[in-house]
Amino acid sequence: MTTVIIAIAVLFVLALAFGALLGFADIRFKPEGNPIVDQIDGILPQTQCGQCGHPGCRPYAEAIANGTDPINQCPPGGESTIQALADLLDVEPLPLAAEHGVEKPTSVAVIREDECIGCTKCIQACPIDAILGAAKQMHTVIESECTGCDLCVEPCPVDCIDMVPVEDTLQTWHWEKPNDGYQLIATDKGRITAESVNDSKTEKDSDEGDKAA
Repeated sequence: MTTVIIAIAVLFVLALAFGALLGFADIRFKPEGNPIVDQIDGILPQTQCGQCGHPGCRPYAEAIANGTDPINQCPPGGESTIQALADLLDVEPLPLAAEHGVEKPTSVAVIREDECIGCTKCIQACPIDAILGAAKQMHTVIESECTGCDLCVEPCPVDCIDMVPVEDTLQTWHWEKPNDGYQLIATDKGRITAESVNDSKTEKDSDEGDKAA
């Protein structure tokens, strides 16, 4: 009888110890913020342009995660970003909301330096500090930092800022995100390949027709 009581007491003490340990781990290693917000924010283009109606990409990601805003309010991201968000959240993709702007080619701001009067208004408008200059001195854009938000264009009193499309180079070229026409297929050798959805659908319909026959 004593042995049973001792065993029960030991199990009780162990349960308390493990419970306290799990409680501590839950508090100590609890992730900060909402993980889905981080995933959404990672898909958005990080232009911080405000065209979505929010001051930056992170607030828009939070609004999407909370269900207060739809996924189609980001013109810089365009259709590919909308599709990626739809895939992540398992919702239907939507057309880009026209009231927030139109999708444009990736571009960077270029200041015509001989016309710049050094008013600093473009510096104040830039959300990512990609413009260098001082009052009454020539300004210039750090091209590698510019996100193409075009927020600096309107405040310029002498209209000396152009938005120039970015040409792909060996340094800037990257794979496009899969669109509606293609899907990623894992092969039996562990490789990933892009396959046309239409071709896949045709092959599937053909197989189903053969089975029915």
